[in-house]
Amino acid sequence: MMKKTLSFLFLLSISMTAQAQINAGVYISDIENVRHELKLSDSYFIHTIYEKSPARFIKATGGFYSVEDTVMNVKLEFNSNYEGDALKELSIPFSNENDQLVLGMTPRLTFNRIENQEQSLDGQWLFGTRGPDTGQERRGDENPRKTLKFLMDGRFQWIAYHVETFKFSGTGGGSYTAKDGVYTENIEYFSRDNNRVGASLNFNYEIKGNDWHHTGKNSKGEPMYEIWARRE
Repeated sequence: MMKKTLSFLFLLSISMTAQAQINAGVYISDIENVRHELKLSDSYFIHTIYEKSPARFIKATGGFYSVEDTVMNVKLEFNSNYEGDALKELSIPFSNENDQLVLGMTPRLTFNRIENQEQSLDGQWLFGTRGPDTGQERRGDENPRKTLKFLMDGRFQWIAYHVETFKFSGTGGGSYTAKDGVYTENIEYFSRDNNRVGASLNFNYEIKGNDWHHTGKNSKGEPMYEIWARRE
């Protein structure tokens, strides 16, 4: 009897541990015309909300997270609605149900994970400096003013923010491809100007060590050269 009890408790412990895991990836939840897009690395969380048609940005939050039992605790780095809600931390109950990720938010959200699509630029990148690289001072991770690019499974997002004042300067994102030195962004949401949605932008890219050299022309047709550093 004791062995059966111990075996049951062991299996229950395994079940609870599995339940508390969140797989990294990009998750989508569509509620009529409103899309919730969730990007999760092993430690970083971004939740973006936008209307698809007509295009309208609604909200974006993001930061480092940890899991305790079945709760995701997020220490936010940015919150586009900070002036309205003053939130710097989130505690979100979650569960895994039938291969779906369910977040106990208001409203309750059920997310489907999109298919894996690994590309050479996947990861998190922080804007460092304007190129070319001539040894100039860079904006490092210790700088409270950041511009982050998060790329995963064919989805991209940039976010400009200040971690101390929580001033939010903007975000945009959508789908992307990176192949044979050509990086293409297809914009699906843009907080500064909803009219930019639908644009497709092509750039050149080259990875040098932990740096991403990003060149081409900006939205105004002007030459640009940016250097982004991989965030560890």
